[in-house]
Amino acid sequence: QVQLVESGGGLVQAGGSLRLSCAASGGTFSRYAMGWFRQAPGKEREFVSAISRSAHTTYAADSVRGRFTISRDNARNTVYLQMNSLKPEDTAVYYCAADHNGLGVRTGVAEYEYWGQGTQVTVSS
Repeated sequence: QVQLVESGGGLVQAGGSLRLSCAASGGTFSRYAMGWFRQAPGKEREFVSAISRSAHTTYAADSVRGRFTISRDNARNTVYLQMNSLKPEDTAVYYCAADHNGLGVRTGVAEYEYWGQGTQVTVSS
């Protein structure tokens, strides 16, 4: 059983930056591909970015590519999401998730077994 705890959310003006962190415990972190998802009010949870077990492969949604960067530190059992050039439409609850079966990176919500509780990101215009 893996426990995930996100942090780093907050209120920022458009054009600003935030760095989200997700600390994992209770499992062997390096055995999991990791992903970030987000959910805005009234919308379905959507894929943001993912990183493979070894960090060799990353992938980002079109809406954030070039602005958001995912990374991980397997020694610290932590995955990060650096978010730059934030826009009001990035406002959402951001979740990290762990995928035990992923050899690369996957984008489907159903493919991730473990989820954090989420952290709110609000971007003001």
